[in-house]
Amino acid sequence: MLSDAEWAALEAAEDHAYFMGELMEISPESYTLEGKRQILADMVRTSAALENAMRDEFAELDEESQTMLIDTMAAVGPHDREWWYERLVDGPRHRDFPTLSDAPQPTR
Repeated sequence: MLSDAEWAALEAAEDHAYFMGELMEISPESYTLEGKRQILADMVRTSAALENAMRDEFAELDEESQTMLIDTMAAVGPHDREWWYERLVDGPRHRDFPTLSDAPQPTR
């Protein structure tokens, strides 16, 4: 289980990556193609790292707690139980690409 400081570091890294993405969007001419690639790679990497840590902690829960958590998240929306199950349980625990968005998911 990650400490609060470790969670904060993961969240700060993701926030920074997305901030850089916003700057790139505002002023794309200020970045080289390689710089843009790096920013996008950082956005994917930091989001995947955060989600992987979340799946690790979810996996540490007993089955009953997992079921209750998925049911609760599905009940408050906007996603159904199947969506949450696919992202938290189905497939590999550690993934190279973020899955918690509504964007099309890479095929396995």
